[in-house]
Amino acid sequence: MSFRLLSRLTHTQAVFLMVAVTLMWSIAGVVTRQLESAARFEVTFWRSAFTALSLLIILPLWRSADRAAGSLTDEVGQGPLQRHWGVQPGSSAFWMSGVCWSVMFTAFMLALTFTTVANVLIIMAVGPLFTALLARFTIGQTLAPRTWAAIAAAGLGIVYMYGSQFLQAFATPDIDTSALVIGSLVALCVPIAGAVNWTVMQRSQTHGRRIDLVPSVLLGGLISSLLTLPLALPFEATGGDIAWLALLGLVQLAIPCALAVVCARSLKAPEVSLLALLEVIFGILLAWLGAGEAPGAEVLIGGTLVIGALFINELLGWRSRSGTPRVQTLDARTARDRRGA
Repeated sequence: MSFRLLSRLTHTQAVFLMVAVTLMWSIAGVVTRQLESAARFEVTFWRSAFTALSLLIILPLWRSADRAAGSLTDEVGQGPLQRHWGVQPGSSAFWMSGVCWSVMFTAFMLALTFTTVANVLIIMAVGPLFTALLARFTIGQTLAPRTWAAIAAAGLGIVYMYGSQFLQAFATPDIDTSALVIGSLVALCVPIAGAVNWTVMQRSQTHGRRIDLVPSVLLGGLISSLLTLPLALPFEATGGDIAWLALLGLVQLAIPCALAVVCARSLKAPEVSLLALLEVIFGILLAWLGAGEAPGAEVLIGGTLVIGALFINELLGWRSRSGTPRVQTLDARTARDRRGA
């Protein structure tokens, strides 16, 4: 998909693109398990650093393509940071989103060093609950009954998976419950930051603000790498470890996170968060096949409930979306402004 097509996604295209995003996100667990000697904070530093480096290259190309297509116009007085990378230093949404991305980047990788891929992903899946409530009370976004039902069903699946694993951990002396608790608490930061992030994105679009929050992903990578650098020293990663973490920085963070921001222009915040739940299923499956972390029956049953909730929600909503006005993209608003001029 070209950069130009990304500026005018239909709802259906945004849904399928978001599914591809979750698949890219889901490789983190299995790739992390391939690392040989990279320490806890070093893993986070390298992944965030490579994410920032990737976006430093991708964003100018992206903006150049939008500029050539006429969907992006430069304003008078723009500095090089804003022209080439879209940095918005005067926007609170840009900074809030960047901080949220940095929390998500850092907490996710740290949590994986404490506990299993399944536990981390299960906790992350409470994101739709936080997002729906936050969007409801901060931007007054109404939710269809089917969306509430899907959130409830997905929540039941998550509670079943997570509760069963915790009970098993506490009943088995060989399992380090302290690491499980710490990893779970750290992982909980991810859905909280994610809920705030998706809501900030939605608010920036519904209020008609012509701001592109894709560069916030770059800001998040920079903040995360700078904060974890002192804790990552001295470096112990092998060349193979760095190669794996470079892959994560580009394919698991830079590309999919930027695409997720684009999808958020055409999807409601709780809808994005619900689709993001697919990362749970994909991630557990990949960790099972690629790293031998086999999920128990409770994970399979709960995961089936989550997938079913997502599928039914999208299926029931397909007809209701027809003819419903969508949040305007940056491209659409630019064209409207030009007609008005």
